Amino acid sequence: MDLLPDFWRQDYWLPPGVTWKDMEQLANSERPLPQDLFIALPLALGFVALRYVFERFLAPPMGRCLGVKNRLQVIAAPSPQLESFYTQRSRQPTQSEIVSLIMSCGKTQRQIETWFRLRRNQDRPSQTKKFGEAAWRFFFYLTAFTAGLTSLIDRPWFWDHRECWRQYPVQPMERAHFWYYMLELGFYGSLLLRISVDIKRKDFKEQVIHHLATIFLLSFSYCANYIRIGTLVMLLHDSSDILLESAKMFNYGAGWRKTCDSLFVVFAVVFLVTRLVIFPSKIIRTTLLLSMEVFEPFAGYYFFNILLMVLQALHIFWAGLILRMVYKFLKGKLEKDERSDEESEAEEEEEYKAGEENIDQGGDYYWERSKETLNSKLSILTNSCVLNNLTHHRSSVANMHKAQ
Repeated sequence: MDLLPDFWRQDYWLPPGVTWKDMEQLANSERPLPQDLFIALPLALGFVALRYVFERFLAPPMGRCLGVKNRLQVIAAPSPQLESFYTQRSRQPTQSEIVSLIMSCGKTQRQIETWFRLRRNQDRPSQTKKFGEAAWRFFFYLTAFTAGLTSLIDRPWFWDHRECWRQYPVQPMERAHFWYYMLELGFYGSLLLRISVDIKRKDFKEQVIHHLATIFLLSFSYCANYIRIGTLVMLLHDSSDILLESAKMFNYGAGWRKTCDSLFVVFAVVFLVTRLVIFPSKIIRTTLLLSMEVFEPFAGYYFFNILLMVLQALHIFWAGLILRMVYKFLKGKLEKDERSDEESEAEEEEEYKAGEENIDQGGDYYWERSKETLNSKLSILTNSCVLNNLTHHRSSVANMHKAQ
């Protein structure tokens, strides 16, 4: 029974010398109250419902305008024994398991490997599904960034970060920033609610950690009235996410390769600058150092900065993937998919060793061999860059046959 009062002890949440009574100097509408966070729950459910409507009725016509088409699939031949193994044991059998299946099914090793490859392809998400997911996130991030920038551009702490801590924590909260917080919390809550049915990437665990850290960060910063610095964190993250999702949208369409590649280059630059330069040098420096000009460190100070450090660690993880992709393109060694949710068709994969690579922040970026021979390493990066038209892989293979 004493756990709840201990949880809200003022020395956990507020700087030394500040009490909850000091916060009562602000009107209820001007100060954050913990119970306000419950508003994010119906908002999360509302976002789930709105996303369903968007992906069901709005995304398909948008996809058709961009030429999004589902790839043709070769259906694996019916095989009860292989299907049972696939669903109950493993999607990718080991060599010893393949030997066992050869004995029980009477098929050759090549036939079994091909069957599993085709069967995995059947479970791949369709292009229209991936486009709908990217389009939904794009419109949310674009709306959130526009609204956030509009509400912050003329605020003093947007330009002078010392203003984030002036008279802290007795700082009035504006209604625009209240709704900015609630909508962001509701959106990330909806991502967690949908995470089991959304397209899964190889950084699935990192995505879960990212969503949880974001929700904890927003919730704690709201209750402790870190709203000024919190709005800056949200705005910074939304800036690159817009480019990420827009690039994915064009990736799934037909005839948008140059647009897609250009957006990726811009995204990579914005991501690296905002997440590896501005975030640590401005945001973390502000919370670690500038805040101590106003108050001494306390429990909430350490907890808030730990959450920011978790986000920074994820930034470094994703930045490493981006830089590794760029390095491989410069070296001309991009041969294999390292983080894809797809596999190439069996015949194409065996004959051409084609690969694709995907990064999600998270999102998915696909890298493939170019359909053209490029004259320099720079043109490889810019013309055959990330997100290279997976939807036209079959036409690429046909062109290669003609060339031969």
